[in-house]
Amino acid sequence: MKFSGFRSWLQNEKFLSYLNRFSFVLSLVTLLVAIYDLGFRHAEYEETQLNHFYFGALIVGVISILLRYFLFRVHFRLKVRIFDSVLGALFALLIFIKIEGILENFPMMEFMNKMVYVYLAALIYFVREFSTVEFNFSNQYLNPAQLFITSFLLIILGGTSLLMLPKATYEGISLLDALFTSTSAVCVTGLIVVDTGSYFTLFGQTIILMLMQIGGLGIMTFASYFSYFFRGQTSYQNQLMLKDATNSEKISEVFNVLKKILFITFIIELLGAIFIYFSLSKSEISHIGDRLFFSIFHAVSGFCNAGFSTLENSLYEPDFRFNYPLHLAIAFLFILGGIGFPIVLNLYKYAKYNFKNLFLKFTRRRPLPHSPWAINLNTRIVVVTTIILLSLGTIFFYVLEYNNTLAEHNWFGKIVTAFFGASTPRTAGFNTVDTGALNFSTLLMIFLLMWVGASPASTGGGIKTSTLAIATLNFLSLARGKDRIEVYRREISQASLRRAFAIISLSLMVIGFAIFLIATFDQDKTLLSIAFESFSAYSTVGLSTGITADLSSYSKVVLIFTMFIGRVSMLTLLIAILRRVKHMNYRYPTDEILIN
Repeated sequence: MKFSGFRSWLQNEKFLSYLNRFSFVLSLVTLLVAIYDLGFRHAEYEETQLNHFYFGALIVGVISILLRYFLFRVHFRLKVRIFDSVLGALFALLIFIKIEGILENFPMMEFMNKMVYVYLAALIYFVREFSTVEFNFSNQYLNPAQLFITSFLLIILGGTSLLMLPKATYEGISLLDALFTSTSAVCVTGLIVVDTGSYFTLFGQTIILMLMQIGGLGIMTFASYFSYFFRGQTSYQNQLMLKDATNSEKISEVFNVLKKILFITFIIELLGAIFIYFSLSKSEISHIGDRLFFSIFHAVSGFCNAGFSTLENSLYEPDFRFNYPLHLAIAFLFILGGIGFPIVLNLYKYAKYNFKNLFLKFTRRRPLPHSPWAINLNTRIVVVTTIILLSLGTIFFYVLEYNNTLAEHNWFGKIVTAFFGASTPRTAGFNTVDTGALNFSTLLMIFLLMWVGASPASTGGGIKTSTLAIATLNFLSLARGKDRIEVYRREISQASLRRAFAIISLSLMVIGFAIFLIATFDQDKTLLSIAFESFSAYSTVGLSTGITADLSSYSKVVLIFTMFIGRVSMLTLLIAILRRVKHMNYRYPTDEILIN
């Protein structure tokens, strides 16, 4: 009787809640200890004690998960059970590693330190427990815009702290330089004040890699999806907030869209890393581990349009300057990342629709109902604008730089380099030519491409392709005497038009103010180089004429704010600061203002 009573007490909800909290706190402590272990240098005795702690903490963590399965009979979904199986398999591997010599000849040990598996297990354990914690985002304290901005600020500050750890760099780094690098990585800009490859250790470069990935997709995307993944439910307020963040058409589709975004991201980055790996030769990077890290780092940096590279001169490095397959792989990565997730999802939906129809036609079955708008208006405008910008940019770059920066390349290399040079200003930040050696006319073209940037709901910055398209269609409509904008048998809403011109005006104001401040603080720099730096920072491009590291501390602070504003957008900042006016049931008389 006593035993059955004790068992029923163990199985109650209150004890389960205590167990969940304890396991979460333990996972957090384990992750913090791992960061302390990675970030600081230790004596041999201390390293031994840390290894014992990892092993003990993970044993307790696995036991706590097993208790929820077998004692509390918690019913986890199949996906969660698979995730827990991976964690269990990793823990079993750690037990074998603990037994010295048993896995010495295991292939994965050749290029991965044994402690990598320990840190990976600690991270997976933390993600598993953190995702079970319930978060409800209430508009009473923070509206979606404020929450979005706050999440970026917290990640930037956290990244700054991590980059200042002793083992993140070889010779230490100042607070300002760490803040600049963290902001550049989270805002997926790519401007640097210290060389990424030679200044940061492998640990420091891994921190930058994670900051780029989180900054490209947004911390809310990761936190919200993994929370839903493990808990299987969320609040209505969270769904409303995520509906705006993911541009979903229906609330019920929010987490399905989140899943697709993460799936597309990791699949494209994986394929990109594979192509990059096989484009490298042993003469360029000899060690297999170094080639793997290089491939992963540049795949993430490319797709997230971050522009960070472990090479001192980016892809203009002598050994990589003529590696055209590498250039094309990275170019397609940042083009796909910059075209926008809604566009990629819509194109996927269109391809799926056509494939099904083709299959039904081949099997002589009834085809699907006709869907004339399988490709929506957003996709049509973005794809057409992107193709026009890439085509014209490539042609102009080829013509303007034929006898200048393209002179050292063969005919195929000239085409690839011109294509890369026209696409990288669209917020990518990589360079295969010496930016400082470009002709003045080419630089002016790059100014325009940087200002436009990528597409909405993408990993890139700028005013966006759709904004340029709406502005162009507007003045064409005015020239034709129309009182509205019509395209593809659809009318552009006044709200979209107002938003587009607000973004254009605010972008020019921020860039102009940044140019003014930097020109005041660094009067020895040319106006062209300062303007180039400001446009690059606001549009989160990362291209530079080479003056970033030589700027004064005040100018670096200006660029930090410019990168941050460019990533979250000035309009979002204004929405977060100013109170939204409720719907008004009155209208004043309309009057015309003299313009032109």
